[in-house]
Amino acid sequence: MWPLSRPSWPGDRVIEALQGEERVAEAQRSTLPNSIKQPGEKLEMAYKPIGGYGIVGNTLTAALVGLDGSIDWCCLPRFDSPSIFAAILDDGKGGRFHIRPQTPFQSHQAYLPNTNVLQTTFQTDTGTASVIDFMPCYPTYRRRLAQLHEIHRLADCSEGKVALEVVFEPRLDYARGVTLMNTSRYGVTARRGEETVALSSSIPLAVHGDKATARFMLDRGQRAEFILRYGSHEPLPPGMYRSAGKLERTSAYWQQQAGACLCSGPWQEAIVRSYLALHLLVYSPTGAIIAAPTTSLPERIGGERNWDYRFTWLRDASLTLNAFLRLGHEEEAMGFMNWLMTVCRKCGAKAQILYDIDYAHPLEEQILDHLRGYRDSRPVRIGNDAYRQLQLDVFGEVLEAAHSYLDIGGRITRRTWELLESFVNAACESWQRPDSGIWEVRGGPYHFVHSKLMCWVAVDRGIKMAERLGRRKNLARWRETSQEIRDDILTRGWNPQRRAFTQHYGTSALDASNLLMPLFGFLPVSDERVMATIERTVEELGGGGLLRRYRTDETDDGLSGSEGAFLWCSFWLVRNLLRMGRLEDAIALYQRLLGHSNHLGLFSEMVDPSSGEALGNFPQALTHLAVIITGLELARAVEGEKD
Repeated sequence: MWPLSRPSWPGDRVIEALQGEERVAEAQRSTLPNSIKQPGEKLEMAYKPIGGYGIVGNTLTAALVGLDGSIDWCCLPRFDSPSIFAAILDDGKGGRFHIRPQTPFQSHQAYLPNTNVLQTTFQTDTGTASVIDFMPCYPTYRRRLAQLHEIHRLADCSEGKVALEVVFEPRLDYARGVTLMNTSRYGVTARRGEETVALSSSIPLAVHGDKATARFMLDRGQRAEFILRYGSHEPLPPGMYRSAGKLERTSAYWQQQAGACLCSGPWQEAIVRSYLALHLLVYSPTGAIIAAPTTSLPERIGGERNWDYRFTWLRDASLTLNAFLRLGHEEEAMGFMNWLMTVCRKCGAKAQILYDIDYAHPLEEQILDHLRGYRDSRPVRIGNDAYRQLQLDVFGEVLEAAHSYLDIGGRITRRTWELLESFVNAACESWQRPDSGIWEVRGGPYHFVHSKLMCWVAVDRGIKMAERLGRRKNLARWRETSQEIRDDILTRGWNPQRRAFTQHYGTSALDASNLLMPLFGFLPVSDERVMATIERTVEELGGGGLLRRYRTDETDDGLSGSEGAFLWCSFWLVRNLLRMGRLEDAIALYQRLLGHSNHLGLFSEMVDPSSGEALGNFPQALTHLAVIITGLELARAVEGEKD
């Protein structure tokens, strides 16, 4: 902090507001779980905290594994397939697959170093056992990935002896009907209609109605293997799956990916973990990145703000490209650029804001009335009707990504330029229209300030790229439009009575998205209007050291109830503090935000400011992108201070 005798510096009021909540944030961090105590079989299954999970995956789909060794969410064979296990959305009927001690235990989780291989360790009065969970994912011939529709669960005893139990209760197709179970020599098969999933087991399983169970003892040095394979009609002998070899190759693949990240310094571990988490959200056949692997985890417990995030947003893809570029993963970044351009070519300047993972329309939004929802948070939704919305910020996101791509020496072909040119022209033609905005409100439409800003970004980046590429045909018109958008925002977006840029024209409500103005270079952070907007935003949208997107009681977003603080917005504040020259304060806030990760360094979409509880779909791509981009900026600033 600056000495008290020092004259006022930019951002002093922002820091004062944040400091006032330091104790609240510290108290919240102390409540985040990193281990659990379980009294054994007498305890009924109950909803875990949203942040109480690890994730494993194979860049086709993913599974959430709780601290109690239970897989409570998994869709096979793809992210957007119907669920096989969905206890996280209905503890009674959703289905789960757990391996845990029969007696009271303590547990903790950790990833094998620099991998997405998860180890859950159980400590009992008689010994120590662990379960290693992974989905095979490793390069084969010509660097193609072997991605088998398998989940491997390897139980080992490292000390003493431990009595374990297995409960396998898949509920295919979102538990919308009966899942039939039958045994065979090497395990069990679950079936609903034509869909099947087989569990191979080195321990004999017994079927009781719609679930299979086993109880067994492991002595020190012993191992039990359980391999779930989607689409298989008959379990094979466990040894035929070669789990040990697949584990070794999968671990080596993730370690190679992590080792290629160009980052160092005090936040390297958090940045690399965020990169690995993002990598799990990529659907490798097309290069699409999903927003999160879950659906309908609530933005407020018991509320209706529950959405399906198993789709890919152009915004997320653009930000991922930028993050991978900054990490030095240029080949992967080029892959994202190819995906982005492929999607945009299909629809041109009328591109949607989101797509399913292989370019088609996302599912029509449906409600699954038979599921209770996480802690009775209804409705449970599949599909996402936001794809119908007009969101003008898409143009700016695409052009910003293309501009970054050009900066690293990426090649912009004539065909690609024609597409980007059409996006700039679309921004020029559409910027005066109202839209649903970055937050996809279901009220409105409104003239969102952020949407106008991103139209300006589209035109500004188009101008810069055209100048570098010698494409001068539209420059005069684009420059004129850029100035028109700028003047309009400064005239109609600024509210002199509120001393802030507002959420949209004609309102006094604030919106955290206006923190992006200096980050995109629309105005410098030293501009009095920007400084005042940041101060008002922290004062009115801040809580527990975090920022909400907007106040739901001031904005007609078409929904009832409130929501948590949005972590992405809080990282924007860190980057603004850095641009104010407040390096120490930026570092302090970044460290505080990292404290809202779970025991594995994974982040949700939102946080309850009063309790610190994770909210929303999990893990969330946008938050991990923010960890990477913000951490790299801070690391460069720290290195600059040393020089």
